[in-house]
Amino acid sequence: MIEVQHLTKRYGRVTAVDDLTFKVERGEILGFLGPNGAGKTTTMRILTGYMPATEGKAVVAGFDVFEQPMEAKRRTGYLPETPPLYPEMTVKEYLQFVSRIKLKGVSSSERRSRVDDSMRKARVDDMANRHCGKLSKGYRQRVGLAQAILHNPEVLILDEPTAGLDPKQIIETRQLIRELAGTHTIILSTHILPEVSQTCERVVIINKGRVVAIDTPNNLTARLRGSETLYVEIDAQGHDVSSVLQAVPGVTGVSVTTKGDGPVGYEVSSERGRDVRRDLARAVVAQNYGLLELRASRMSLEEIFLSLTTEEKEPEQPAAAGGEQHG
Repeated sequence: MIEVQHLTKRYGRVTAVDDLTFKVERGEILGFLGPNGAGKTTTMRILTGYMPATEGKAVVAGFDVFEQPMEAKRRTGYLPETPPLYPEMTVKEYLQFVSRIKLKGVSSSERRSRVDDSMRKARVDDMANRHCGKLSKGYRQRVGLAQAILHNPEVLILDEPTAGLDPKQIIETRQLIRELAGTHTIILSTHILPEVSQTCERVVIINKGRVVAIDTPNNLTARLRGSETLYVEIDAQGHDVSSVLQAVPGVTGVSVTTKGDGPVGYEVSSERGRDVRRDLARAVVAQNYGLLELRASRMSLEEIFLSLTTEEKEPEQPAAAGGEQHG
């Protein structure tokens, strides 16, 4: 449904998007992640026809964004980070105005039902007669979402859709996005990392305008770990538990993660593809230790994000003895 090929955007000597390539399948929710300045918003603006690319190709719903921009825009709903509202209009007046925009392609006979339906889906129907300028930030965000889905587009591009929402509204918006998947293809850009793990099926992570990873959160976890990792909590005060765990066949490493007067937590790594849970449990029970917890230990999305976007600094080389130092 969305295909980006070797997309590049330069501003003079600055390259904001650098040879970006990815696809989004029909009905999929794709998370678009990256640190500030990574090129996320620039990419979204190119996909929505807001700005041209320097090089490359972008196809939305079968239409080239650069060669057939009007057709591509008709099939796209866009929620920018700051919703484009008119403060002097009521919510209903604003959506009625949007429905009359030719690009939206909403017929006069459909306008009333489309406006009512979009307000209901975005949970703003209780604010229909409130002026947009008097809405809270959360409600303004939801009205922006209502205008994005007003013409029932095939593709939705959402930039920070839950920014400023309270916890209840966030849950409702997540549910709405999940309901829209299947009939709509969605790109969701967000800085709220749990948002991606709870809403998106795949993740594209970019850094400095380049793709550094495309995969499901679970696959990224497995790939970056490079091994299977388990968390084990054991009550065995005064005993050398680490050596017992290390002796289990297939275990490659044991480290203590939590210490205290009572039970101790251990992170146990094993050979990739090898399940050592049964043998670990047997070894612990055989020593009459108290096995309190045994579960898979997975990288959080935050850890994945930092691992892929944080560059390690090269160690400084010591100056040669007696050599000159230049400032």
